[in-house]
Amino acid sequence: MKVISLRAAVSAVILVAAVCTAARVTPAEPAHARRGLAHGPERGAASSKADYCTDCHGPSGQGYHGYLTMPRLAGQTPEYIVNQLRNFAERSRERDLFINMSRIHGLGADQRAALAEHFHGLNPSPIGGGPQNLVGEGRRIYQEGIPEANIPACAACHGPDGKGQDAIPRLAGQLYTYTVKELTNWGRERAQGREDSSAVMAPIARALSPAQSSAIAAYVNSLR
Repeated sequence: MKVISLRAAVSAVILVAAVCTAARVTPAEPAHARRGLAHGPERGAASSKADYCTDCHGPSGQGYHGYLTMPRLAGQTPEYIVNQLRNFAERSRERDLFINMSRIHGLGADQRAALAEHFHGLNPSPIGGGPQNLVGEGRRIYQEGIPEANIPACAACHGPDGKGQDAIPRLAGQLYTYTVKELTNWGRERAQGREDSSAVMAPIARALSPAQSSAIAAYVNSLR
């Protein structure tokens, strides 16, 4: 009989509990959001994938803040979602050890587009939780950049309201801890061998200090 360590057993229980909690504690998804994937062959085929996505990202795509941090997908630009689904499938974006993204490999172009439109159409209230004392500094960096460090204003690409456009992602309402993680780990997780909008962010993310990344994350978390 194979014996596992107590630490491994406890870690497994915590992980399962966290994912189950993410699926259980989030508010019910509006009926119109579910109907959005119910019409047309490509949308119907994508509906089961949407169910899988909401297990972690929440039934309204609002994300989950807990033992594991799952990003907000609600309101995200469709082109950005499609690009990230492709990057995960092609392994040009690193997958977190704990996040099983394997089911996206069977998605066709029409199904990816249907999922992207589905989440783009959702608009739950942001979860919040970012440190309010950093919002002011984050607003300054977001709107003005840091010229002395050659860091441009975030608003120049992501928009003054943080809602993004085309391949530039929405940041408004994104979970604080997720944004901090992405800015900190950008070079390891993004644009691996791919020249796209993710590559544009690489030198900016490297130039940001931990305090500056935290301030930006706190500010965009406060946007709706």
